[in-house]
Amino acid sequence: MANLVYKRVSTDQQSTARQDLVLAEAGIEDPIVFEEDPGTSSRLHPLQRPKFGELLTYARPGDTVHISEMFRLVRGNQHILDVLEVLHRDQLALRIHDGAFSAMDLTARHPRTGELLSTVKFMVQTLAAAGELQRDLQRELTYDGLRAAEAKGSKGGRRPAVAAAKTADVRTAFLEGRSIAALAREHGVSRGAIRTAVADLLPEHTAIEEDSPAPELPVTLDMPGKVADFLRVTELESAERAALDQGVTVRRGQGYTLRVSAVPAVHRQLLARCQPLDSGQGLPTVPAQRKARREYENRVNALPVASLR
Repeated sequence: MANLVYKRVSTDQQSTARQDLVLAEAGIEDPIVFEEDPGTSSRLHPLQRPKFGELLTYARPGDTVHISEMFRLVRGNQHILDVLEVLHRDQLALRIHDGAFSAMDLTARHPRTGELLSTVKFMVQTLAAAGELQRDLQRELTYDGLRAAEAKGSKGGRRPAVAAAKTADVRTAFLEGRSIAALAREHGVSRGAIRTAVADLLPEHTAIEEDSPAPELPVTLDMPGKVADFLRVTELESAERAALDQGVTVRRGQGYTLRVSAVPAVHRQLLARCQPLDSGQGLPTVPAQRKARREYENRVNALPVASLR
């Protein structure tokens, strides 16, 4: 049975040193490490992260997934429940080596129904909510501190390497033909600092439009099983197929729903693909399929307007 180690940091200024220490102290035998690229945000659903996807593809029943702490893998209640569902489906164990979750068996399920124990679900949701509250409080305190510093005339963030009083001189000298290396030696700073001071004067500089739309974030929606069954045998684009393949199956009585995480544009594309279920384009109209398709349509149309830009 393999020991699969997952590591992630949220910004490219952070390191995995703390995670390495916790995992080394755990004494994991023959670890196989899957580490996300630096700066992989916790807002990105775990099932859409490249390295965690590779881990799940590599894993075999009976393997154990190791993480230093829960929030390296998930963010919020739904992320946790989605991941636990996939781990249960693939018969993988989860071992957390630090933090509040380290003393819990998150894979405990009812012996007859196979569902996640209600006590485990309650503890997961409670601890996840507490973690989100802690992060929100930290952000609020940081924001209040920056406002207080700004009121005193200070500006947050890293100080510029080139003094403000010298920036105009640097820019003028650069326009007169002085090289970046010469200016760096003259002012006793790095070449990167000079490049920052004259960034908009460089040939490769490309202006960024301030009103350019923000990238869409993934949204998790429950897709009725009848819709999912139809789409699985339909020709799809690669992004649509990936979202469908990574969906989490949730049993509902005799049927199921597929919990799909994708950007709103992909949800709309998938909705368009299953239009034949509603109109009967070349297919016999089945009331249950039409109803399922309209349920999914209502969920897609209910997405916030900001997410549909």
